[in-house]
Amino acid sequence: MATFAALTSLFGVETSDVDLSRPLSHAAFRELEQAFYAHQVLAVRGQDITPAQFVDFARRFGPPQPHVIDQFHHPEDPNILILSNVKKDGRPTGLQDAGSYFHTDYSYLQVPARATTLYSRVVPRVGGDTLFANQLAAYDDLSEAMKKRIEPLLAIHHYGNRNDVDEASRTAASVLSAEQKARMPVITHRIARAHPVTGRKALYAVSGSSFGIVGMPDDEARDLLDELAAHATQPRYQLRFKYGVGDIVVWDNAALLHSATLTDPQDPRTLWRITMLEVAQEAAAPEVLAPTYA
Repeated sequence: MATFAALTSLFGVETSDVDLSRPLSHAAFRELEQAFYAHQVLAVRGQDITPAQFVDFARRFGPPQPHVIDQFHHPEDPNILILSNVKKDGRPTGLQDAGSYFHTDYSYLQVPARATTLYSRVVPRVGGDTLFANQLAAYDDLSEAMKKRIEPLLAIHHYGNRNDVDEASRTAASVLSAEQKARMPVITHRIARAHPVTGRKALYAVSGSSFGIVGMPDDEARDLLDELAAHATQPRYQLRFKYGVGDIVVWDNAALLHSATLTDPQDPRTLWRITMLEVAQEAAAPEVLAPTYA
């Protein structure tokens, strides 16, 4: 039985009691899944696994979806996106800057992400943390008037960062080719969105890929989205996750915003990333139990 330690008093847990290089029983995975849904961020420390083992673990949370930036897919499995500032023969081996602004993965897709997992392979001397912001708590703390106002609203999403559209900037969304852009539709999601498994309401992707609101003038929509984003990313809702070599973190995209943090391009850093989609017909919500803390 795994034991878990809290990452913050609001959300997030970690465990060192799991070895993902060995077969993970249904009961053992169930413990991890319960901790994931109860605490939104799950860290499994100190792993040494193959690409196939990483994909097998990710797949238990939901179907993996290869990232649109296909030039940095892992050569052994396209479900893995390589994030790295390391160059080989003068050429990048991975995507250097991945979402250095608060956003929700794949919120620009009609079927959005259930979870994202990162596997830390090379850790820089300084920085490289991931920031998370709890959107369940942010929604709960809204005034009743604001909850009523946003209840019927649909945000308009497409790939990108509404606060930085300069493709040369390190805080813009990762640059797509013309062919990749053509694969990215414009879609809508509710701003106040019920979690597809637990049913809890959360603010959904109010920062990042949300560029407007259906039926609302652009300036009014942006003002409202910016107001919600400023509320939702306050320090009191945040967790800063620090990686060690071999650490795996899994987070709940329906319940969180997250942001990469910039590092020195000369300070080597490499991670593997897999993002898993929600499924069309959700199973009954797993019983969410409080983990046993160390």
